[in-house]
Formats: sequence, structure tokens, C-alpha cells
Amino acid sequence: MASATRWEPVIGLEVHAQLLSRSKLFCGCSAAYGAAPNTNVCPVCLGLPGALPAPNGGAVELAIRAGLALGCTVQLESRFARKNYFYPDMAKGYQISQYELPLDTDGAIEIDVDGVTRRVGIERVHLEEDAAKNLHGSGGGRTTVVDFNRAGVPLVEIVSRPDMRSAAETEAYLRKIREILMFAGVNDGNLEEGSFRCDANVSLRPVGDERLGTRTELKNINSFRFVRMAIESEIVRQEAVLAGGGAVVQETRGWNEASGTTVAMRTKEEAHDYRYFPDPDLPPLVVSEARVSAVREALPELPDARRARWQRELGLTAYDAQVLSSHPRVADYFDAAATALVSAWGEGAKPDAGKKAANFVQSEILGDVSIDGLEARFPVPAEGVAELLGLVRDGTINSKMAKDVLARMRASGRSARAVVDEGGLAQVTDAAEIERVVREVVEASPKQVDQYRAGQTKVLGYFVGQVMKATKGTANPQIVNELLRKVLS
Repeated sequence: MASATRWEPVIGLEVHAQLLSRSKLFCGCSAAYGAAPNTNVCPVCLGLPGALPAPNGGAVELAIRAGLALGCTVQLESRFARKNYFYPDMAKGYQISQYELPLDTDGAIEIDVDGVTRRVGIERVHLEEDAAKNLHGSGGGRTTVVDFNRAGVPLVEIVSRPDMRSAAETEAYLRKIREILMFAGVNDGNLEEGSFRCDANVSLRPVGDERLGTRTELKNINSFRFVRMAIESEIVRQEAVLAGGGAVVQETRGWNEASGTTVAMRTKEEAHDYRYFPDPDLPPLVVSEARVSAVREALPELPDARRARWQRELGLTAYDAQVLSSHPRVADYFDAAATALVSAWGEGAKPDAGKKAANFVQSEILGDVSIDGLEARFPVPAEGVAELLGLVRDGTINSKMAKDVLARMRASGRSARAVVDEGGLAQVTDAAEIERVVREVVEASPKQVDQYRAGQTKVLGYFVGQVMKATKGTANPQIVNELLRKVLS
């Protein structure tokens, strides 16, 4: 960390998020990940002479949705530009992006770090195509080969304002952006496949100075942990340079995991180095107010709003709400279970139903959830959880038996009621029948009876266990305890 008395870090992020479009941004090629190299390609994304781009309307709508979810204003007219550079990952010698006239502008999100809420501004969200992928050494020796499947895949670049002051704030911001995009259905949040990655701009300035220092850009980091480590390392490096009387050089740096340090890659380019100019093959991107309104109306409930609703209406704690909103499908599952419980138990039982569903989903369901991108598979349907908790509430089974019933539901695919009925698992509440078993257990345990009557009341647990064993766990525990005390006395 930088010195708390002399230097203040100033950090901004550029997040690149792949849009969940089936095809590329300017052609009809598949944007799916994992295909054989150079199979999802055509003259447009290969940059062949005479091939003309045509914007993907679905990708544009996803970019509008991203902007609205991040609190941005959608510009009714924006413009595609050519970002010129010579590099093997872009065969036509330029990348189609947006520069002076982006699609979304002036947004903001709130982050919480150590109990402190901070607002981070978002300068712009613009559309651009991804580059191809260089595979160094894959062709043998020092040869580099290029896979163009990724070239042309639609991205949004989310550019924050330099409002973050620590690596912890940066990590919180990055996690929040990913969460919002996933809940909005814009991006799958897959860091391993590179569909969500970021560049970090880091500089230091004297505490109290409003001027920005010389920044370095940390490129293409695809792990929350590495983002935090890279920024912390870069802050330490820059502080050492400045403390020694040197000057920070504006450059692009990478993260070296092995050494735990950032390493210089190249001198940082400025906008004029890319020679941006409007793409002559693409007219201005014009969207109507009606279209923006339609996207806004269709926007799903975002995570902050959902957590606030759960705490307000269902009595959940902030921790419970955070855990249950860890993934969009997990949040949907809990909502479905809680809604079914409230429907069965009535509005008056809403807080009780919410807490019961929250506890059960966290303790018994989440450990068996299989997540793949934006999809998730659950061991039993959400309505099955509601039915199972209903059987506990009405005394048909007890909470301990519910775990056994859940295991049988998972294995058989049967409903909770069917499992209980077919397995003879319904709780015994007939006091006369339970008393018969209690007296048999007491008569068979004279030593423990003497201990109990001598004041060793903890031995009551032994009797409860024996009765539950004799009834295969089906006896109502409350009735068992009451009858044992009566008989033993």
C-alpha cells in the first residue's frame, strides 16, 4: 500500500465484457467459445478486401441494457470508429470500436469496502469487436499462430472514472460490475474463458493534490485476486520510484504471477497513436427513445434491488441476502422457493417463510448446485423445497427427517409428499403409541433411570435417542421429551 501520509493512489478500470450474443458484432459467424481454431470465420471477421460489416442488432440491445443497468444515459446517436494498429491479432489493421461518440455515458455504481460505501463514476460504455487470439509457440519453436474465432466477437468496454483509491476498492468495483452484468443477462462473468477481463490504470499523487499523476496501464488481468495483487504491487513500485526522486513513465505493464510484480511491456499509446476516425463503412448508430424504453422495461431486477427487497419484505439479514444473490439463478431459485412458501402459508407468515427458505437453501441446497456460466442445476426444484418445509411446519416430519427426505427426493426425483408417504416417514404424533415405546425404553434402562432420578438430568438425551431409534426417527421429539419427563418422574 502507498504511504498513508504522502501518496494517494488513483485508480480507474477499463472492463471488457463479452456480450451474450450468438453471433459476432458485424457478421453472422458464431460467437461461441471452444470451437476448433479458425472455424467460426468469414470474409468480414478475417478482414478480407471488399467485405463489409453490418451491425448486430441483438448485440446493440445488450449494450443498451448494460448501460441502463450501470446507470448510464443511452445516446440516441453514436458512431463506430476505426482504431488503427498493426498487430497479428487484427488482420485488417484496425479494430472497429467507438471513440468520440459512445453508446452509453455518465453512469455510476456504489461499492462497499470495510463498511464504507463509495460511489464510482462510469465515464462511458461503448461497443467494440474483440481481436483474434495469438498462440505463441503453438506452431512449434518460436512460431506464433493466430485463431480468428474470437475476432469480431461483440464486447462492451466499461470505462470508469478515476474514483478508486485502493486495490480493495478496485476489486469490489470489479466484482460489482460483473454481478450487475450477469444479473442483467449481458455477460456470463466467465473469467477463465476471458469473456470478462480488465485493464487497470494506476497512478500516485501527493495527498491533497487534485492533479493526476502519470499513470501506468496493467493489461488483460482475468482474476479478481490477480487484479488486487497487481495493483498493490504497482502502487509499491511507483512509490519507490517517486521516493527515489525518479519519474513514473507512462507505459503498459503486465502482471507476472511467478515474481509477484508488474513488468514493462511497451510505452503507452495515446489516442492519437491509434489515428481514430469514423468508420466509412458504417453509418451512425441510431436508436429510438421507444427502443431504449422497451429495453429499460425488460431489464431484470438487479442484485442491489433484490437484496433490499428480501431484507425489507422477508426479514433476511444482509449476509443471507448477499449469499443468496451470489448468482442470478441462485437468486431466482430462492425467490421461487420463498414465493411458494408465502403462497402456502399466507402473507402473514412472510418473514417466517423467507427466513426458513433462506436457511434451508443455504445449508442444504447450495452445496449441491452445479453452475456453468449463467446456467445452474439444482438438486431439487424450488417448489420441492417449499413443499418439504411445509411438511416440517405442519408436523408431518421434523427438521432432522427433512434431510433424509431431501436425499430421497434428490435420488428419486419424487416430490416430498410422495417420498414421505411411500417411505412411511411421517412423524408419529399418537401420544399413546409414543408412550408405549417410552415405557419400554425406560424399563430396559434401569441404570440410566437411577442416574436421572439422582439428578443427572443430562441422561435424558440418552432416552430420547433410544426412543427415536426404536421409532426409526418418526416420533415427534417434543412429545417424546414431554412423555419421558412424565414417566421418569
